Amino acid sequence: MADQLIRATAADGGIRAVGAITTKLTSVARERHKLSYVATAALGRTMTAGLLMASSMKRPGSRVNVRIKGDGPLGGILVDAGLDGTVRGYVGNPSIELPPNAQGKLDVGGAVGKGFLYVVRDIGYGYPYSSTVELVSGEIGDDVAHYLVTSEQTPSALVLGVFVGAQGVTAAGGILIQVLPKAARDEAIVEKLESRVAALQGFTPLLQAGKNLTEILQDILGDMGLHIFPETQILRFHCSCSMSRMLGALKILGEAELQDMIAKDDGAEATCDFCGEVYLASSDQLAQLIADLHAESSIRQ
Repeated sequence: MADQLIRATAADGGIRAVGAITTKLTSVARERHKLSYVATAALGRTMTAGLLMASSMKRPGSRVNVRIKGDGPLGGILVDAGLDGTVRGYVGNPSIELPPNAQGKLDVGGAVGKGFLYVVRDIGYGYPYSSTVELVSGEIGDDVAHYLVTSEQTPSALVLGVFVGAQGVTAAGGILIQVLPKAARDEAIVEKLESRVAALQGFTPLLQAGKNLTEILQDILGDMGLHIFPETQILRFHCSCSMSRMLGALKILGEAELQDMIAKDDGAEATCDFCGEVYLASSDQLAQLIADLHAESSIRQ
């Protein structure tokens, strides 16, 4: 099943729901960053959360940055997700592995530890909106839901999952359900929704049982006036890095540093943190950057 996202409403527009399958893009991230089992789960959950949050933005080019900074051995997570369905991200310590937690599952909370969740929403113009909340569990889903309730004042249920084993990532995704003000006043709706979400045994077991996103939403909201929008959005791991951007970054270092790279290393090597792509710049390319700097200096004079 292709990585995809669907949107829906229920309760006459009082409930907003978004579901996403992110199995392939999580697998791509695992391969690019050589992630351990627990690091795969942590990054996969965070990328899914970023995509679900970005899905409610309106302006083309809008993006959400999710940064988790905990004191655990994982060393932090950074994810960049867009309304266009693209996402990228990395963790501080991709090789960390921990024993299973008390429930026999990957110990994402132990890997993340205590700390803070930082969210930056860039709507494509003006200053980006940023907010910070304290982590409540380190399990990602609880933390992002806490952010949505406290910083955006929207009661939210977020269920995330990544199943990774000897065969790689075989299931990943999540569902975000938000109660808007018009439905929040109806206690019966809220109680019914809370009960059904609490009864879920995670998200990946649903995928492994063969259910698709439409069926999952139908099970939760089918008798509450569910309306699923017809558009299905394709999701993918994508990084905007390029050789030209890498050269532009090197140029900022200045002539002296570029000359030193030519003399000592006969070129330069740079690795993109977000996707692991390695870029090699030859001494001739560095010499061209120096020539460009001279030309720009002459124009300013």
